[in-house]
Amino acid sequence: MSLTGRLALVTGGSRGIGRAIALTLAKEGADVAINFRREAGEAEAVVETIRKLGRKAEAFQASVDSVEEVQHMAAQVKSQMGPISLLVNNAGIASRGQSVGDTDPTEMARVVGVHAFGAFYVTQAFLPQLRAHKRGDVIMISSVATLKHAANGAPYNMGKAALEALAMTLAKEEVGNGIYVNVVAPPLTDTDMGGRLAKAVARVGDIHELDSKMPFGHVCSPQEIANVVAFLVSPQNTYVSGEKISVYGGADRPGLA
Repeated sequence: MSLTGRLALVTGGSRGIGRAIALTLAKEGADVAINFRREAGEAEAVVETIRKLGRKAEAFQASVDSVEEVQHMAAQVKSQMGPISLLVNNAGIASRGQSVGDTDPTEMARVVGVHAFGAFYVTQAFLPQLRAHKRGDVIMISSVATLKHAANGAPYNMGKAALEALAMTLAKEEVGNGIYVNVVAPPLTDTDMGGRLAKAVARVGDIHELDSKMPFGHVCSPQEIANVVAFLVSPQNTYVSGEKISVYGGADRPGLA
């Protein structure tokens, strides 16, 4: 188990990609703090699963776009579990698919607030903990949406683009502190949010109706994203930082973001 002795925080860790990442890090030996906003029951289920793996786990409620809640969470995590050395900024929400002309400004503020400002608030709050270790890791979960910036998705596109800018800036600032910073960008993925997107955009009732159109014959799974994260934070990664890995099977067109 390559992550034994490390403590991770995964934002939005109660479901989907965040859940898969949290469980994978635990299987590799890490203790895990699970951040959630509303899904207390789902967060506790992830905690219990991690504990059954023999690792420590706790759930912490906070909306990442609230400075006060994030700062309170950082203090709670340190008090209850110790200083983290591994941060995964995964929390995110979808935009409503409107054109720039039709997008409600409050939606723009909310979506960009979660993806960009939220990741900034969380990273800033936990930086002292990350710096306390010989090695620290920050993973930003972005999207292949930033490869093409498709129409009718300005809030999401802008939020993820800003998230990536934060990551690349942070990588340069923190390399001297032994902190690796990387971006992992999923495509359409088999999650609750991915299913809603497939239904709205591709007009399919089941996301797996799209399997035959996807690289390697299947829609990307949360575990396939988690596997990339696990490598980047592992001892096998000694020189990859400030990079973005787009996980979309090498397709010319990534498909739905």
